[in-house]
Amino acid sequence: MNERPLKSNEWVAQKLHLKLTSGELSPGDKLPSVVDLAAEYGVGRSTIREALSALKAKGLLDIRQGGGTYVKAPPDEPAFAQEAWLDRADSLLQLLDVRKVLETGCAALAAKHRSEADLEALDATLNEMADRLDDEIFGEQADVRLHEQIAGATHNPMLMELMKTLSERLHESMRDTRSLWFYAEHRSASRLLDEHRSIVSAIRGRDEALASSRMGQHLAKVEQVLRDKTGIL
Repeated sequence: MNERPLKSNEWVAQKLHLKLTSGELSPGDKLPSVVDLAAEYGVGRSTIREALSALKAKGLLDIRQGGGTYVKAPPDEPAFAQEAWLDRADSLLQLLDVRKVLETGCAALAAKHRSEADLEALDATLNEMADRLDDEIFGEQADVRLHEQIAGATHNPMLMELMKTLSERLHESMRDTRSLWFYAEHRSASRLLDEHRSIVSAIRGRDEALASSRMGQHLAKVEQVLRDKTGIL
């Protein structure tokens, strides 16, 4: 199953958003010009304008006609635009419920039916994630790919088709929950990688119950971060 690639403007917006949430850019800071950003990211000016407009719509940037683009001060603490997450939290939790039902079963069946080729593909993705641990955008795409590969390792066409159907929603869900996790947890990238490795280890060992349990624990942690950050009980 192929991952849905990010559009150029989405990729740039995520790169800039990471700078905002990491503190590299602070409220009041002026962003480089559109021309300079286009050169920095290797994209066209229209792509930069689309990315800046998307961040402006989220209340993160102040674009002043003829005066440049500035990081906007958040309306209140904390600085993570809590309201935006609350708007999406319900749908994210519903999707997590679907993932818990579907993916714990996929992990168990993957442990039962996986081939050596499946393990090689999973290991390759884990190695890529380790090599680019600090690249949040790549991490989100690799995260989706790993979960799809686990579904593929079931060798059940119906399960694979279900995951393929959910692919776009998975991208959106993982993008949001990973951003929350990275904001809330120190050393989150390494922790996520360790959890994925533990799931693949159980699949390698053909331990169906352990693979299902570790997948369930992983998704439960994702849900808890979401609930903690948004204040939803």
